[in-house]
Formats: sequence, C-alpha cells, structure tokens
Amino acid sequence: MYWMQEQKRHENLTYLALWSMLFAVPVLSLYLRSVNDEHFSFRWEEVFMIWQLFGVYLLLFLIHNFLIAPLLVYRQKRVLYFCAVAAMVGVFFVYQCSNRPERRHRGMHKGAPQEMVEHRTHEFGTPPDFNHEPPPHERHDTFRGPRGHRPPAFIGEHDIIALIVLVLMLGMNIGIKLYFKSRHDAKQMIALEKENLEQQLEYLKYQINPHFFMNTLNNIHALVDIDSEKAKDTIVELSKMMRFILYEGDKKGVPLTREFEFIRHYVTLMSLRYTDKVEVTVDLPTETPDYELPPLMLITFIENAFKHGISYQHESFVHIKATVDDHQLHFTCANSKADKPNDERVREGGVGLANVKQRLNLIYGKNYTLNIQDNPETYLVELKIPLA
Repeated sequence: MYWMQEQKRHENLTYLALWSMLFAVPVLSLYLRSVNDEHFSFRWEEVFMIWQLFGVYLLLFLIHNFLIAPLLVYRQKRVLYFCAVAAMVGVFFVYQCSNRPERRHRGMHKGAPQEMVEHRTHEFGTPPDFNHEPPPHERHDTFRGPRGHRPPAFIGEHDIIALIVLVLMLGMNIGIKLYFKSRHDAKQMIALEKENLEQQLEYLKYQINPHFFMNTLNNIHALVDIDSEKAKDTIVELSKMMRFILYEGDKKGVPLTREFEFIRHYVTLMSLRYTDKVEVTVDLPTETPDYELPPLMLITFIENAFKHGISYQHESFVHIKATVDDHQLHFTCANSKADKPNDERVREGGVGLANVKQRLNLIYGKNYTLNIQDNPETYLVELKIPLA
C-alpha cells in the first residue's frame, strides 16, 4: 500500500511538472519577444487566449487520467477503454471543427455594419462588388456557389493538428501510467520473491534441525549401552550444540568462528563412539576475518561423511578442512565409503543433501561452486561460497 501511494505521488508530480512547463511556454515566449522587439508589446490577452486552448486539453487530460486510463492500466478493460477514448476524441473533434477562428471571423464579416465597410473602403480602396456575378465562362467550377465562393470546409488543417496533439497527449498519459505501474509491479515482485525465499529457507532450517537431532540422539542411544561415561560426555557436547542452534540457528548469518566451533563440537561428539580404526581430522581456522555464513550450512556434508563413510570392520577416515581466502570460503570434506551402507541412512543422507543444495541455490544463486566426487572407495565434497 505504501509503494502504491508513493508511485501515485511520483506520477502526479510528473504530470504537474509537465503541465506547468506547458503553461509557462507562452508567457516566456511573449516575454522574450517583447524584450528583443521594441515594436512588440507583451499582452496578457494573448496569453489568456493560449491558456484557454490549453485548458481544453487539460480538461480532457484529467478526464482521461482519472476516469478512462485506469480502465486499461489497472482493470484491463480494453474494449471499454477504446470506446471511451473514441467518444472523447469524437466530441473534441466536433467541438474543434465548430469553433475554428476562421468560422468566427466569417460570421463577423457577414454581419459587419456599414461603417466598418466604409472604413475598410477608405483604408484599402473600393471594396469588391459582391453582387457582381462573373461571366458565364468564368463559372466553370461546379463546386463553387452561385456567387463564385467555395463552401466552408468542415475539416481544416488546424483541426487535424489539434486531433493529433490530443492523441499524442493521451498516448503520453498511458505511457507514463504503464511505466509507473511496471515499476510498482517490479517492486512488488521482488518483495514477494524475497518473502518466498525467506519462507523456503525457514522451512529448510526446520527440516535440518529435526534431521540433525535424530541422528545425534541415535548416536547417544548407541553409546548408553556401550560406554555410559562417553554417553555423558556426548550429552554435554549435545547441549553445547543445542545452545548454538537455539540462539544462532534462526539468524540469517553467524560468524565463521561460531560455525567452526559448532563443527568441532559435532566432530567430538561423533568421535566418542568410534575406535582408533577411524581417522578423523579437522583443519579449521581458529581465527577468521569478520565474515558471516548461513548457520548449519556445512554440517550436512559432515553428517553424511560420518553416516556413510565409517566402517566398523575396516579402517576408514573423515577429513574436514576449511580455508578463507580472497573473500571466499573453501570447504572440503572427504571420507571413505563403507562396504554396505544402510539403506535408511542413504535415504536420509539424500534428503539432507537435497536441502543444503536448495539452500545454496536460494541464497547464492550461481555465485557458488559445489563439486561432489563419488568414487568407488572415497567420497569428496568441495564447496566454494562468497563471504559477506
């Protein structure tokens, strides 16, 4: 609603500026002429005559702008709009043809008093004899009247020019209205896309959190029967991670240091349940520039590495590394592949990867690079995203 009012105000100011300049033109023109020509005197009567003509156009413009143009621009009633415009143009054309200056002058001469004729006789000589009928050989034009005069034309050059000016004025009005409407529609579309983007991101976050806690609680449940002390340590690490999700997970961006700290807690929690056969390395910067990252963006790749890359029968590994260089985050996560990964885990991992890819597309568009190499024995994820 605010945008619509703002657009309407800008549109009306544009019309006000254009009409103000148009009404100022005759005043400025006559003033400059009176300054440059000492025999010419500035007369407001001439200005008022021109303003009277402009007033007719202004009246038609207001009718079109507030009553007729909205039929086409806002209500999409094309037939009704063109019918209304045709009716208005027709009325204007009849008015223009019946109020030409030459018609008024002709009527004045026809009923002119005798003293005016005598005055013009004294000034210009003997007037022509209007009662004198030309010889028959001169009356060859069948379109002339009995006295040799053409009948007055209904359509004149000035009428056609006035009609063209009116059509151009209406076209200008429609053009300006469509321009401001397109600006309003563009802003509204951007707002809707932004709102839709935020809703999708919130939906994806709500999907990630239950998915993450489900996997973590499964790990704790497995540790309770194996090693109760490790299970207690796992609960402590989980509480730290829950604090991060509770206070940072709903933000658009979190500092890199907080995101890396969350990853370290998660890796510590996961490492508690594995033996020395599993090699887990974490290479994350301890001090990073003042950059922010969408929360829980990297954890999905690490979850999948632990779910699908750990084997209890053979030696396996998970290598996590991140570097910050030239306003970019370069993240890699490599893991071995288990011999027979659980089908349920594969399905869950697919959902997690689909979510994180969708988040990357929504947030970064085409400004990120995600390279996944699924080899027979290893799985590698490389991610490059710009930092802000």
